[in-house]
Amino acid sequence: MSTSSATASPDIHKVSFSALLVTIGIVFGDIGTSPLYVMKAIMGANPHAGADYIIGAVSCVIWTLTLQTTLKYVIIALRADNKGEGGILALYSLLKNLRHRWLYVLAAIGASALIADGVITPAMTVTSAVEGLRDIQPQAPILPIVLVIISGIFLVQRLGTKTIGNFFGPFMLGWFLMLGILGICQMPAHWPILKAFNPWYAVKLLIDYPGWFLILGAVFLCATGAEALYSDLGHCGRKNITYSWAFIKTMLILNYLGQGAWLIAQAESYTAGINPFYAIMPRWFLPAGILISTGAAIIASQALLSGSFTIFSEAMSLDFWPRQRIKYPSTIKGQLYIPLINFALFIGCVLTILLFRTSSHMEAAYGMAITITMLMTTILLAFYLHLKGVRRWIVALFTLTFLLIEGAFFVANMF
Repeated sequence: MSTSSATASPDIHKVSFSALLVTIGIVFGDIGTSPLYVMKAIMGANPHAGADYIIGAVSCVIWTLTLQTTLKYVIIALRADNKGEGGILALYSLLKNLRHRWLYVLAAIGASALIADGVITPAMTVTSAVEGLRDIQPQAPILPIVLVIISGIFLVQRLGTKTIGNFFGPFMLGWFLMLGILGICQMPAHWPILKAFNPWYAVKLLIDYPGWFLILGAVFLCATGAEALYSDLGHCGRKNITYSWAFIKTMLILNYLGQGAWLIAQAESYTAGINPFYAIMPRWFLPAGILISTGAAIIASQALLSGSFTIFSEAMSLDFWPRQRIKYPSTIKGQLYIPLINFALFIGCVLTILLFRTSSHMEAAYGMAITITMLMTTILLAFYLHLKGVRRWIVALFTLTFLLIEGAFFVANMF
């Protein structure tokens, strides 16, 4: 292992505009690109849906983001840090001295599933973004373009992202503003979409619709970046992530509302397979929108790969993984590069693309990987809360609530 180490700015965890911009650039790429495919997946479960179905589905998305991401991860999990570091292995480090030795199995399973996310995220997000070209040119060679972009992402890992990393924050800020503006522009098409804020519509959908498990499998994709958010705690700090999330969540919800309003307004003419994310864009903006979406997908992939290297580094320190040579391509904290791991992830990503071929076929595998990690994190968090002296009934309520939610998502993705 290299003896050199990455250094971090002493001010990186202080709340400032520049720190918030960095946080937006490196923490929220995965969850921030979910509007590319969530509503398309939801409509795939019921292409001829009516207004009640769409309002209920958007309500499911809003309350998944609220319960799963905001409550579990932003409010609770971010406080479970190991000397400022977050993620499932950092959480396990806080518990490894307990008598429950079997907890290491949960940590290893959760970390393995998170590595799977590092393989599937580049494949899923880049494919979803590039598929927008079909709205311009139906015969566009999607797979070759995706493979070229993916190859480039993995190739530049050895160089680090110190220079281009400065561009991530402003670019992703523009991405999230674009999401919000596109959503706001479409909401007048069907103002009753605002009823989605009422959780009753989510509950009603799951009660009335017999294919609830298909809907939940699609809905869960909106929260796939929540675990990565916790893993990036050491890079940006709890306050920067918390304050940034308020903005990110607002922009995401506005976009989902806009897509929902457009789908209801176009109910009679909607054709199965159309991605509402690109459909809500003005025709003149579509080429730029596809380029921006692809850029956001690349940044999301870069963040997940950096996170994967960090997980392997932590796994080595816990003796979960054999020691390997680590390189530090820059002085930015968290900037690790493990050549053998990078090559293995690249092969896995390429095989995923060639096997599934379209983003729609990747959705369930994508959700499955993260659901497993979230279930493991929930159990470890329950032990952590008990260790910190939280009242037993609160720990029991937390555990039961999130095991039920994530268990339902797990079953949905199994189907």
